[in-house]
Amino acid sequence: MSEFWEDSFLDKQEMWGFKPAKSALLALDFFDGPSVKNILIPGIGYGRNAQIFRSKGIQVTGIEISKTAIELARKHFGEAMVIHHGSVTDMPFDDKKYDGIFCHALIHLLNPSQRAKLIRDCYDQLADKGHMVFTAITKTAPNFGKGKLMGKDCYEFHQGVPIFFYDTEAVKAEFDKVGLCEIIEVDENQPMFLIRCKKA
Repeated sequence: MSEFWEDSFLDKQEMWGFKPAKSALLALDFFDGPSVKNILIPGIGYGRNAQIFRSKGIQVTGIEISKTAIELARKHFGEAMVIHHGSVTDMPFDDKKYDGIFCHALIHLLNPSQRAKLIRDCYDQLADKGHMVFTAITKTAPNFGKGKLMGKDCYEFHQGVPIFFYDTEAVKAEFDKVGLCEIIEVDENQPMFLIRCKKA
């Protein structure tokens, strides 16, 4: 997976442009307020979704597996933003508690044990009353059922990149124990769920 993303960023650079994802705009509603001073973005890429939070004065910390993506983030957004180089499967990278966590289009790329660990690690780093927002591809996506079957609802359409496709039952099974409070359908080039959890 590390090699895939490094090659992708080397080849395609700023492949998603600089406009934030629709999910980032929705997440900003949950994070926008005087009590939200910092957020964590696992899988920050080159930072396109970080800027909308930073523009509101929120300190952003990222985690990114691709060195090239981190270099692109530094080029476009400067050195002030802390980005830990490594896989989200190796969290935590610090001992901070974050007021918010935004994890976009990443969780469906992990296997079941990695997904469970990421959810738990994020919840553990979430401050009390904080929100964490994940986005995950759904079974209504065009590629669901295509490619090599890798497991239940998991298909490898692009070599080396198996994708787990969510339905609401899968969301509830994985997120119910970490304060699941909302599932929203969002179209981000692919149909996705925005999954919002709140820590009591």
